[in-house]
Amino acid sequence: MVLRPHVAINVKDLNQSIVFYTQLFGSEPVKVRPGYAKFDLEQPALNFTLNEGGEVIGGLNHLGIQVKSTEDVLATKERLQKEGLATFDEMNTTCCYARQDKIWVTSPDGHRWEVFTVLADAEEKSNESPVCCTLDEPKQTETDCGCS
Repeated sequence: MVLRPHVAINVKDLNQSIVFYTQLFGSEPVKVRPGYAKFDLEQPALNFTLNEGGEVIGGLNHLGIQVKSTEDVLATKERLQKEGLATFDEMNTTCCYARQDKIWVTSPDGHRWEVFTVLADAEEKSNESPVCCTLDEPKQTETDCGCS
């Protein structure tokens, strides 16, 4: 029986990352130790840990949180912006075989996070999105990325 997925990432500055992930998840870590922090999330169900040191980027492309609706995407955007995090939108975009509404935010270590909802399946992997499924850095505004 699967309880929840576990993701562990390396970070450069533990304290800075704790602030970012507390804002992103809307939840405090359940455990903080020297060089280590653990978030045990109910929504999304995730055991997420931060480990200070080591290689930060590796082969990781991006991380995401799938929500039920566009309204949930926009509510998350509003919450993150109130926390002072810069987001950028990609609404009605095709990415990785799905038409999606999404926002993006980037951690202090450059880990890209999307909050998204799937609107429909797509037959092709289209890279309409300037970020999804690529190694490019996300832009911070719609005008920077050419989104409309």
